[in-house]
Formats: sequence, C-alpha cells, structure tokens
Amino acid sequence: MSTSLLVLAALAWGGTLWKASVNEARAEAAYPPQGRFLQVGGHQVHAVEMGQPQGSAPDLVLIHGSSGNTRDMTFRLAPALAGDYRILIFDRPGLGYSSRLNGNGASIRQQADVLRQAAAQMGAEKPIVLGQSYGGAVALAWATGHPEALSALVTVGGVSHPWDTPLDMYYRVTSSRLGSALAVPALTAFVPRSTVMETLDAVFAPQTVPEGYAEHFGIGLTLRRGSLRANALQRANLLEEVDAQAPLYPQIAVPVEIIHGTADDTVSPEVHARQLARDVPGAGLTLLEGIGHMPHHVATDAVAAAVHRAAARANLR
Repeated sequence: MSTSLLVLAALAWGGTLWKASVNEARAEAAYPPQGRFLQVGGHQVHAVEMGQPQGSAPDLVLIHGSSGNTRDMTFRLAPALAGDYRILIFDRPGLGYSSRLNGNGASIRQQADVLRQAAAQMGAEKPIVLGQSYGGAVALAWATGHPEALSALVTVGGVSHPWDTPLDMYYRVTSSRLGSALAVPALTAFVPRSTVMETLDAVFAPQTVPEGYAEHFGIGLTLRRGSLRANALQRANLLEEVDAQAPLYPQIAVPVEIIHGTADDTVSPEVHARQLARDVPGAGLTLLEGIGHMPHHVATDAVAAAVHRAAARANLR
C-alpha cells in the first residue's frame, strides 16, 4: 500500500473514532444515569430504585435483556408494579452504566452473582427476581446458583434451554477480535437511526413499538463501543452457558412463574417456556396468544399479574 493510501486510511480511521466518541458523549448527555452507583467486588453497578419504601413491601428485582439497560424496565413495567413493590433495577455488567466484569463478556452466573450482591447491599436479601429474554437466563442462574437468596422467580420471554439455530452473523462478527476492533467503532460512528428502528420493529413484532419507547430507552446508550462489545460476547457465550445450566432446573424450589408470547420468534416458547415449565416442579406457565418478544411493554398487565402470583405463592402478599 502506498504512503498516500496509508495516510488516507489513517485519517478515515481517526475520523471514525472521533465520530464514535462524539456519538457516545451525546448519548450519555441525553440519557444520564437514573439511579445510583454501587461497588460490588471492585465493579460499578448502576441501580435504580422505584416504588415503595424499604421494608414496607416485597422487594422485586428486574433484570433487562440483551442490548438493554434499566430504561427498558422503567418505561412501563416498573411503573405498573411500583404501587405494590419496592423495585430494584440494575444495568447488567457491561451494559447501561454498569462496568464490565472481564474481557470475556461475563457469564450469566457471574452476572447473577454480582446482581445478587448489589441487591443485598440495598437491603434485598430474598427478592422476587424477574428476568426478561437474556435476563431470564441470568435470573435462572440466580435461582440455581443462590437458591437461598430469592423468594420467587419470574421469566418473561426468558432464555432457558439450548437451541439449534446458529449464532447470528452480526454477533459472530462483533464478538470476534477483528470485528470488535474494526466493526464495532464503525457501528457506533455511522449506524443510522433507521437501521436501529428496524431492529426495534423486529424485536417487538408482531406488535408495534410503543409510542415514546425509543426516546425513553436511549438507543444511543446501546450503541456505545463498550456496550456493543460486552453484549456481543455475552450473546456469543450464551448457548454454552445455558446448556450447562439447564440440568439444574429441577432443583429450583422457589415459586416460578413463566410468561411468554406465543408469537415470539426471538426466544421460542416451545424451546424455552414449555421446557422450563416441564423441568421446574410446580412452575406456572402463562402463554400469551399472539404476543411477541416484549410482553412487559405490550401486555404489561399480564406480566404484572404473573409477578403478583409469584408473590402470593411465596407468601409475600
């Protein structure tokens, strides 16, 4: 390659990194932390508290899904439950404003342990734990790894069992060393809003994205380089981790409520919800006809009802 081409390539790459930094700064200025920061084993955990005062109502932990942050839970679900629970919402490690645990993305068991310790710091020793999508796998890791540290479990479109489809090409690229170094900064710098909105449309399908959701959620937070890299590694490692975890589900002794949309083509209800209901003794299963992957936004009352059932079964209501 000639010297002039090298100079042009360097200038282009420098421009990409500059544009990525500008976009990250804008996102953080527009969507600052909503809560406070905890230190857990030297790692920063962003925590948002809503609802009733400590000690006056059952503790409820909400765990967001892939590419998410606390804002996904503060849009509709947490407000719907705030009258009956003390709600703790955490950014999972590497996402939102929580720091990464390691360069491997952090396993679901590591994430569960950090969030369990964060909840305990806030006085929630045995909360109800709800996880959506990827967060469902983390909630199950909490239940199987620390059964003494929760009162009940709720999964919402949750990942629970191994599947046979290959890892999406997007995650294959962004979780690789070369993709992490080159593709991720380019995405942060140049991905258009229209592409992000198309992705949101696909996640919510067959329902539409609720009015105001994209603005509340803070799409730019998910497009920061650190978040993209952490999320990519977590997704790339998830199948192997779930495969190892699934045999432990019959040991879960706390009340479990499983809620899943029948039209969810992101996390299959047949592969995950139905198998989890078979594996966990006494688990309650609610299948929402025609609902896709985001029932906590499009069927919020049904999800809230599942939480109330879990609380009642745990003698917390």
